[in-house]
Amino acid sequence: MPHIGFVYGGGVVAAGWLLSAVLLNAGITWAVLPATAGFFLVAPLIGAGLYEASRRRERGEAVSLALCLQGFRRNAPQLALMGVVLLLLHLFWIRAAGLLFAIFFGIGFSPAIEMLPMAMLRSGMLLPFLVVGTGLGFILAAVAFAISAVSIPMMIDRDISVIEAILVSIRVTTQNWQAMAFWAGLIVVFTAMALVPFFLGLALVLPLVGHATWHAYRDLVR
Repeated sequence: MPHIGFVYGGGVVAAGWLLSAVLLNAGITWAVLPATAGFFLVAPLIGAGLYEASRRRERGEAVSLALCLQGFRRNAPQLALMGVVLLLLHLFWIRAAGLLFAIFFGIGFSPAIEMLPMAMLRSGMLLPFLVVGTGLGFILAAVAFAISAVSIPMMIDRDISVIEAILVSIRVTTQNWQAMAFWAGLIVVFTAMALVPFFLGLALVLPLVGHATWHAYRDLVR
């Protein structure tokens, strides 16, 4: 279903461009990087349409872009609650990143976007900033992955509450932690590579990871 995947992924690329443009226009250049990194936290919910495509194809049902988007309407109240949880994690990460940036580089540190990498490299606070920021980001990403690894495709596939789905996802992640850690690492590597060329790689990586997530759910949860 390449036409569905590329259109779906292209929409996410366009959303990334729009978000970056808004942040740059608002003069908060520093927020572009944490907002981009925060994509890892909300991406599992964005993939709901792709999970629906895989579900339909598995059952031999008709598949189209309009039908795939109906995945957001299946068990919609519970999906909405899951979206709130992931959004709160994302917003917490943005605020925490802003606070860390101000603590390590100072409130007046706001170079232009093209000068930001070199300005940070020249600062003696770059290493501690990266250590603390990466540590906090890892904790939030691990929490987001544990609660959403299989919960969102499960809520699309079954009439189940968000609490039940999260508990199943956590149990699946902890009982198969080696495989799930490897899977999470693959997602991070592929998505990070996709984000580098100004989000363009997401047009390919997002459909790939989305469909793979559905099959991981089907293999892990009976």
